[in-house]
Amino acid sequence: MSSMIEFRDVQKYYGDFHALKDINLEIDKGETVVLIGPSGSGKSTLARTVNGLETIQSGQLIVNGHDIVGKSTDINRIRRDVGMVFQHFNLYANKDVLENIMLAPRIVLKMDEEENKKRSMALLDQVGLADKAHNMPSQISGGQKQRVAIARSLAMKPRCMLFDEPTSALDPEMIDDVLRVIKYVTSQSDMTSLIVTHEMGFAQEVANRVIFMADGEILEDDDKDKFFNHPTNERARQFLSKIIKH
Repeated sequence: MSSMIEFRDVQKYYGDFHALKDINLEIDKGETVVLIGPSGSGKSTLARTVNGLETIQSGQLIVNGHDIVGKSTDINRIRRDVGMVFQHFNLYANKDVLENIMLAPRIVLKMDEEENKKRSMALLDQVGLADKAHNMPSQISGGQKQRVAIARSLAMKPRCMLFDEPTSALDPEMIDDVLRVIKYVTSQSDMTSLIVTHEMGFAQEVANRVIFMADGEILEDDDKDKFFNHPTNERARQFLSKIIKH
């Protein structure tokens, strides 16, 4: 299987703060990888380097065969292939739900309007929100906004999806619906997914592989069963014992 994402000796700094330390990581096409670890461990930073939202200071980052820091690399081309769902939904407040989804395929992919509408409605149906197509973002709940944001990312037909703590801004009763949609999306396609989350039960259900980070380093990288049942790293063991007890 070929790599979708490859980090080679990647370093990332914010001023003097060393945010990502010697990151070496390969994620294969079609894998669903979950990133976990304590707050401030570098998980979101790592995810955000994959589509160039965060720059790296040294090393190589290859995304779908393209060196993300190469002088000739078109970062917008990479972003077309890499969808991202943020903690906050970033929907256009002045456009209805359907128009939020149709906008990028219309502008970037130059998609035929009828095809775009049909496909956007199908995506809304997929996330359980076909009946909200003509609602404005202010008229739907946070969980529904996040599901619209997922549909909007899928509308660009990405080869890879990044989910940066997609439930952290939601009320508890809305979390399950969003996680159910992410689980469905990752199971239905050969898309590569990288998911930053604190939801351990969800991680156990959806992941092929779990990566544990702390202090900017990858301390453990294993398949989910080995990680949750027999973590080898002491810091990972402590983290799991605290988080699963709660």
